[in-house]
Parts: sequence; structure tokens; C-alpha cells
Amino acid sequence: MTEKKVVITGVGIVSPYGLGANRFWSGLKQAENTIGRITQFDPVDLPSKVAAEVPNFNLADHVSVKETRRLSRVAVMSIVAAKEAFKNAGLDVETFNEADRREAAVIVGTGAGGIDYAEHQYKLYYNGGSFHPFTVSSSFVGMLSSEISIALGLKGMSHVLSTGCTSSTDAMGYAFQQIRYGKMKRILTGGADACITPAIMLSYSLMKVVSTNYNETPEKASRPFDKNRDGFVIGEGAWHYLFEEKEAALERGAPILAEVVGYGSTCDAYHRVQIEPDGIESGRAMTLALEDAGLGASDVDYINLHGTSTLLNDKTETLALKQALNGNSTRIPMSATKSLVGHPQGASGACGVGASLLALQEDFIHPTINYEHPDPECDLDYVPNQPRKKRVDVAMTNTIAFGSKNASIVLKKWNP
Repeated sequence: MTEKKVVITGVGIVSPYGLGANRFWSGLKQAENTIGRITQFDPVDLPSKVAAEVPNFNLADHVSVKETRRLSRVAVMSIVAAKEAFKNAGLDVETFNEADRREAAVIVGTGAGGIDYAEHQYKLYYNGGSFHPFTVSSSFVGMLSSEISIALGLKGMSHVLSTGCTSSTDAMGYAFQQIRYGKMKRILTGGADACITPAIMLSYSLMKVVSTNYNETPEKASRPFDKNRDGFVIGEGAWHYLFEEKEAALERGAPILAEVVGYGSTCDAYHRVQIEPDGIESGRAMTLALEDAGLGASDVDYINLHGTSTLLNDKTETLALKQALNGNSTRIPMSATKSLVGHPQGASGACGVGASLLALQEDFIHPTINYEHPDPECDLDYVPNQPRKKRVDVAMTNTIAFGSKNASIVLKKWNP
């Protein structure tokens, strides 16, 4: 079977910086910190009171009032991001004929889907309030791609991958394979999560994985690889991309942002919420992605790290990088986007791809902020505190998830 080349032609983003891909990139370039006290509800009784929220995101600004009663926050974010991705790719879905609609698929990742909707509705139910009949369907993880497909009228496959924090990386890897092997020509892919809710925050607090030491200084709370890190800061948003078969994209004169060249995925088979401390399987996911791309560690110019700001994750990811990259681990600049926009859960990989696109497009690497106290067990080049200009031809994005999952995806600078 002849393999097809896969390119990215469109980007749509709803992030803690606000609406739009350009706003996300400008925020990264200015190293703007988006983390503050939670505003979606009063976190006074929670051990962790900080998050990276999408500012002023009102559902009624984007869908009808009727739709606001049956759509989750993550679904509306995804619809907004998906529409922008098609627009930026030079495609107007309103003008699609039936063949166009059948040739456009949706494959996205999410960790929690519409859990915010479910939590709200169940609270109403237990308090004797009005319970919406669409509670079950609107909160299902699998409904996310359906809402995008329905909103845009896309009739190709409509799939959701939910593998924890690797969800969007796995979704993009699946989309990449579908186009590479000639199954589809055009796929809206990426990921979204919006689960800043009381129950989710309480659960994470009980697991002791979220930051609790910086409630009074939230801008300091997300500090990947810093010795004084104490847990991740939850984030939210939608990062969606249009993947297309290269020849089809060139034929229609599409703007090509990067080429997708490799994907790798492994499982530690170790623990529900902890990663295997030896980092072997996390490193193997990187190796598999590079082998899939026909590249070696010496070809990599930038790595977008999972970098959650938890003690175990950052130490283990560092170890995995050293094992996978050998001597190249000290040469390659790496940065953690979560230091700026928090941890968007299942959308982590898609968020990292957004940062990697900036690196490939502008030879610009955003910093890992709040890196103030070096940790001897985290001793690689995390591009601390200041951005860096550097030629980037190959970028890799890493993700690590609850349930022992690991995934990496590799992009290349587009050279016509």
C-alpha cells in the first residue's frame, strides 16, 4: 500500500488566552500566565483553588439559547474551534456538497467529555430541580465528535478517543493513520476538555496531584520541573486541526502549516494514576514515533513536554527523555506549555501541537515559566523563563496519562 503524506492546513483554538489560534500564539510568544483563582464556582472549601480558565466564555455567545440548555461547555468550545479550523484552512463548510460532507471526518480526544454538564444536572436532580432529558447523551464522552459533526454537517466517521491525558495525541495519531493509509482525505482532529468542576477538583485534591501551596499566588502554581513544584493546575480549552492528504491539499491551494510524520503509543501496564518510575515505556513511545517518522533522535529540534508540575511526572519524563534520546537529550530545547495555560487534561497533546506549530512556523520556542529552583533530577534544557529563537525543522509532542498510557507525535516544517 502506498503511504500518503499528511499535512495540517487549519487550526482552531479556544484557550485560556481567549478565542482564536492567533491569540494562543501571541500569548505563548509573550509568555503570558493565564492561571488565577477559580471563577466558575466558589472554591473556598477546596484545598486547591486555582485553574487556567477560558476567560468570559459564555455559551450563548456561540450557540442558541435553546442549545445552551443541552450542550456541555466542552462541546461548545469544540464547535467554535472546529469552525475556525475549517475557516483557516480556506474551507467554507456551508458550501460543502454531499460528497464533501461525506469525505470530512471528525476524530477528537477528550478525557472527561461533558462531565461538567452531568455534574450540574445531577446536582439539580438531587436537589429536586428540573432534570434535562438529554443529561445522559450530552454528558457522554462519545457525544463530543457527534456535536461537532452535527454542527458542521460532516458525514464522515465521527469518533472520540478517551485515553486520559493522551486522548488528543491518540486521536491525532489515529487521524494521521487514517489519511496516511488512504481511508480518508480530510479529518478534523485534536482535543478538548472543560472539567473545572467542584467534584473533579475535589477528587484531584484527594489524590494529591493538584497544586495547593500557591492559592494566594496562583501565577506561581504551575512550575514544571522546578524543585518546589507541588502538583498540576487544571486547565481547559479546545485545540482542533484540519489534517489533509498532501496532494488533495495542494490541489486546492490550501495553506500548509506543517507535515505530520510519526506517532507512537505505549502502556506501562503499571498503575491507575501513577506512571512507572523507570520511564521506559514513556521513552519507548517517543522512539516509536520517531521510527514511524523515519527519523532519529539527532533529527529532533524541539520537544513540547507533558510537564505537568507533579513531582513524579516531571522526574520520570526527564528520565524517559534521556533514555529515548541518548546524548541528544542535553542538546534539544524543550518546554512545558502547562506552565502558562495549565493542564487541559485530554487536550494536552493538541495544546502541545499548537505550541509546536508556533516553533515550526516561526522558529520560536516559548519558555517554561516559574523555573526558579533547579531540581537535580530534572536537569535538561527546559527553556527556563525566557523564550528562544532557534531553527526548528522537527518537533515532537509528548503526553503521559493516568492508566499508564504514553503517546508522542512528530511534526516537520513544511518545505514545498
